Amino acid sequence: MSVAAVTTPGAVTPVVTTTPLLEPPALLDLLPAAGALSWVRRGEGLVGWGEAARLEVTGPRALAEAAAWWEAHSAGLDVDDRAGVPGSGPVVFASIAFDPAAGTSVFVVPEVIVGRRDGLTWMTTTGDADPADVLSAAPATAPSALGRLRYADGALDPASWCATVAAAVDRIDAGELAKVVLARDLLVTADAPLDPRALLARLATRFPDCWTFAVDGLLGATPELLLRRTGRQLSSRVLAGTAPRGAGADDERLAAGLLASAKDRAEHALAVESLVRALEPYCTTLTAPDEPELLTLANVRHLATDVTGVQRRGGARGSAGLLELVGAVHPTAAVCGTPTAAAAAVIGELEGMDRGRYAGPVGWVDARGDGEFGLALRCAELSDGDPASARLFAGCGIVAGSDPAAELAETQAKFAAFQAALES
Repeated sequence: MSVAAVTTPGAVTPVVTTTPLLEPPALLDLLPAAGALSWVRRGEGLVGWGEAARLEVTGPRALAEAAAWWEAHSAGLDVDDRAGVPGSGPVVFASIAFDPAAGTSVFVVPEVIVGRRDGLTWMTTTGDADPADVLSAAPATAPSALGRLRYADGALDPASWCATVAAAVDRIDAGELAKVVLARDLLVTADAPLDPRALLARLATRFPDCWTFAVDGLLGATPELLLRRTGRQLSSRVLAGTAPRGAGADDERLAAGLLASAKDRAEHALAVESLVRALEPYCTTLTAPDEPELLTLANVRHLATDVTGVQRRGGARGSAGLLELVGAVHPTAAVCGTPTAAAAAVIGELEGMDRGRYAGPVGWVDARGDGEFGLALRCAELSDGDPASARLFAGCGIVAGSDPAAELAETQAKFAAFQAALES
C-alpha cells in the first residue's frame, strides 16, 4: 500500500533549476523550524525544505515501488542543472523503515535544496524561485531554551532490558544464532518545543565526522555509512564493536582494549561479512581490509571497516539502482544480527517495541542514481502530537559472552549523543 503526492497528469511540467552559488552559506543555518531535511558532514552535503512531492510506502515491495515512483517522477521534470555533480538536480530524501515490509518508509522531494560538495555550492529549486530571494529569507537559527527535561522509560525499563539481553545470550549459546542487535528507547519531554535546527547544529558541532540527518521528524548523527553510489563506484563504512571514552591514560587503555577484544572483533567480523555477502552479486570487485580501524567520536569508539566496490555492468544486477542495492544490504548484522532471519525473529520476540524508522536506511538519491544512505542511529523521532516530546533510540550487538550490564552501559553512552544536543 502506498500514498503519494505526485505531478498531476496534464499539469504544467515542473521546472527544476540548479544554480551554482558564489557565496556559500552554512547549510544547517538555512533550515526552517518545520520540515527540515538534512544530510550534512563537515559542512558538506545537502539540506532541503518544502515538499514538491512525497511518498509513504509499506509492504513487501516497498523499495521497488519507491524506486519506480522516483524514476517516474524525475522523468517528468524539466531539469536545468548547471552544476552536474552528485546531489545536484532533482533529489529525493528518504527515511526507510527498519522493516520496510511492515513499517512505513517516507520519501520527500524538497522544493528547495542547497548542496555543497568538493568546494562547489549550489541551489536547486522547483518552480521560478530566485535563489537570492530564497537565501535572503533564510530563518534565524537562534535556539530557544528547552527548560527542564523529563525522561521516562520506553518499552522496557533497564532491568527488564537486561533480562532481555540475558535471554538473547541464552539463545545464542543454544546455537539458534550468532548475533542479535537489541535496542531500547527513551522518552523525553521538554518545557518548550524541540527545535530541529538547534538540535542538528549541536549534533554537527559535537560529531563532525558523522552524517547529521533529518527526514520527516527523524533526526540524528550517524557514524555508519550503509552505502554510497557514485556512478558505479560503491562504498560503505561498517561499524560494530563499541567502547566508551575515558580521560587521559584511561582513554588509551579503553581504545587498546577495544582493538584487542575478541568479543568485539567477532561482532565486527559478522557485520563486515554480512555486508560483503549481500553486495558481492552486484559487484565486479569488492575490497574489505583484513583488520578494522578505530573510529573515535566524542562519546564512544567503534571498530570500523571501509568497504569499496565497483558495480557490474549488464544483467539485472548490473542495472540495479541505489534503492535496490540498499534493499539488498539492509539489514546488515550491524543493526539486526546473523543469521538475518533468526536475528529478526528474536528482535520481534524480545525487544518489545516498534523500531519504526530507527536503524533503517536514511539518506538521499538523485535523478542520476547517485546518492548516500546511512543507518538511522544515535537519533530521535520528534512527536507529531507534542512538539516538546521525542523518542530516543540506542542499541548494541549481543553475541556469546555479552554481559547485560555492560550492554546497558553501552546504550546509555549512545543515548548521550542525542542527550548532549538536548541539554546544551
